[in-house]
Amino acid sequence: MRIPYRRGLESGFSLVEILVVLVIMGLLVSIVAPTVLNQADDARIKKAQADFKSIETALKIYRLDNFVYPTTEQGLEALVEPSPIDPQPRNFKQGGYLSEVPRDPWERPYLYLSPGENGEVDIYSLGADGLAGGEGQNADIGNWTEEEL
Repeated sequence: MRIPYRRGLESGFSLVEILVVLVIMGLLVSIVAPTVLNQADDARIKKAQADFKSIETALKIYRLDNFVYPTTEQGLEALVEPSPIDPQPRNFKQGGYLSEVPRDPWERPYLYLSPGENGEVDIYSLGADGLAGGEGQNADIGNWTEEEL
């Protein structure tokens, strides 16, 4: 009489097979991860540049209506509601020029100078670290910078 072979008790993966799969997965992650992380960095820069364009447009319309840009002291909030700080706007558009002032990709307020050091007005962010200067993600980015992505 023959005893049937029980494959279920002996089936499974060997330690060598598991290690080979782990090495392959590690190689794939080491190739894919830098690409994905760089795309996130590039997306943050593109978001900031898009914000600069919309804020600049609002500032130009404000200037057309009121003959001057908001001062540095009035800040970008002067695009949302009339500033009580002199010079007060003469013809503030009902509803404002922006519904809200956008925040930079790192969730800090954009900085504003009027008159600017690089143009009529400067709108900028101090990057991921929130400190002046830096490289890569920590680099300052402003409406005067042109990033090649």
